This record gives sequence, structure tokens and C-alpha cells, in this order.
Amino acid sequence: MSQHSKVLIIGSGPAGLTAAIYTARASLQPLVIEGEPSSTSDQPGGQLMLTTEVENFPGFPEGIMGPELMMRCREQAARFGAQFLTEKVTKIDFSARPFQAWVRDQHYTADSVIVSTGAQSLMLGLPEEQRLIGHGLSTCATCDGFFFRNQEIIVVGGGDSALEEAQFLTKFASKVSIIVRRDTLRASKIMQERAHANPKISFVWNSQVTKIVGDASVSGVELRDTVTGATSSMAVTGVFVAIGHRPNTDLFRGVLDMEDSGYLITKPGSTYTNIAGVFACGDVQDHTYRQAITAAGSGCMAAIDCERWLEAQH
Repeated sequence: MSQHSKVLIIGSGPAGLTAAIYTARASLQPLVIEGEPSSTSDQPGGQLMLTTEVENFPGFPEGIMGPELMMRCREQAARFGAQFLTEKVTKIDFSARPFQAWVRDQHYTADSVIVSTGAQSLMLGLPEEQRLIGHGLSTCATCDGFFFRNQEIIVVGGGDSALEEAQFLTKFASKVSIIVRRDTLRASKIMQERAHANPKISFVWNSQVTKIVGDASVSGVELRDTVTGATSSMAVTGVFVAIGHRPNTDLFRGVLDMEDSGYLITKPGSTYTNIAGVFACGDVQDHTYRQAITAAGSGCMAAIDCERWLEAQH
């Protein structure tokens, strides 16, 4: 037995849930396959489930916890008739309509699909990361920099994004140390010049973070010299990991057009993918802004694009 829906939404972060709210209000009765709670990538609620306080989402002047914000969005979508399945899509077939998706051996079909599987920040692979994320450990300077006023913090990474994060964090922190595995930077020349010219930024070369210290929150890191193997410690209250992001698009490889980095390609000014009736929104196709509010905005766009496309088909 297969279940059919007018709109199938794959993923349930800010983009997917906003798309669910809009399509549900349009009486399209979307089915949201929201991901697995045990998954580090496609988990229900997306990356905000790993965030503690969100202070930059409009409408919450006192701030709101990331998981609570996502739960309220989910309840709002459900109120208008969205259905939710807490599973992970294991296979898709977009070669013909109706589109097909499988959760293991369970079969689903849909007139249209909205892909909102998001992206995950690449981490250092340390056991304490899961415990300290949102408690001094962050992957987003624009989200969390405000919490580190007059504090000494580190940024891990040597590319443009790491230097950009460090530059932004100097607006708040008293000192920003950039931990680099090698003795050179991968970042562009202009970004390197800006970082070297900033008196608040210093570099720790040939170093790798081997441990993040802290119980309830970050209090320091342990470093290993990649040349000599010597270890040292550094007292900091914030660790920003900036070694890149990975979009959750393995499921769509060879089916939907994507960049070399894996981000889905959408037509300019829209959420249309290369397959008519399949739309993409949120961090799965946005490697520039990566904010909850921009993801929600593109979820709205996807819902409206989808609704208009369905109207044109019928």
C-alpha cells in the first residue's frame, strides 16, 4: 500500500516547517517526512534543535530556545492540517509523476515535492561536542557572537569562512585566536590581509584542537602541535568551529542539479529545481546566509511556487 499526497515535504527545519504552514493553509494537506531523531544530519527540526537560545528570530524580543521555536512551528503547521512522519526518506524516484519516495519498504507518492533537508556543519569529531554545542561551542558567529562580549574565544579553521567569522567576532570578543592546522591559510589574500591587520585577531599555527574543556559550558581547549606533537592548553570561553558545511543531498545525487559542493541549484529568484514540480528551500540550497529566518523565507517561497505550479497543472 502506498500513501499519496499533493505535497511531500522532505525535511523539517525552519524551511520545511514554514513550507508546511503555507501549503497546509492553502488546503494542500502536505505530508512532512521530518527525519530521524537519532540522525546527526536529517533530524527533525534541523540545526536549531542543537541550538540553545535564539535571539535574532523576529517576534521573540526575550529570545526563544531553538527546540521550542521548532516545536511551535510544527504545531502551527499541524493546526492547519499538515501530517508528520518521524522517519528518514531512504530512496526517491523523480523520473515521472507522481513522484515517489520510500521510507525503507513503505511507499509514498506525491504530485509535488519540496526538498528542505538542510545542511550540517562539519565538526571536529570530539566526544564533548554534542554536550557543549550551544554552551560555548558554536558553528555560527552571526547567531552567537553577541553572547561573547569581552571574552577570549577561538575560531577553528583556515579558510575564508573562518576568517570571516573571526572578523565578525571581534565586534564582541576581547580576543579571537584562530587555530590553524598548518602554517599557512587557505583563505583568499584579501581576507588574510584583513585578519592580520585586526589587532584583536591572533593566529595559533600548526595546531589541532584535541579536547574541549568544560562541564556545563566551555572553559578551555587542549591543543596538539601538528609538527612536534607537543600538547598545550588554552583558557577560552568560546569555541567557533568554521571548517565548512555539508548539505544533506546524498539522496538526490544524480537526480537534482547540484553544485560540486553538493548544494542544490535552484532557478534564480525562485525555488524551482531542474525537475518541474520539485522545489528546494533552506540551507540545502543556500550556502551564503544559513540563517533560520532566511530558511523560513525560502520555505515560504517554495510553498507559493509549489501552490502556483499545482494550480497550473490542474
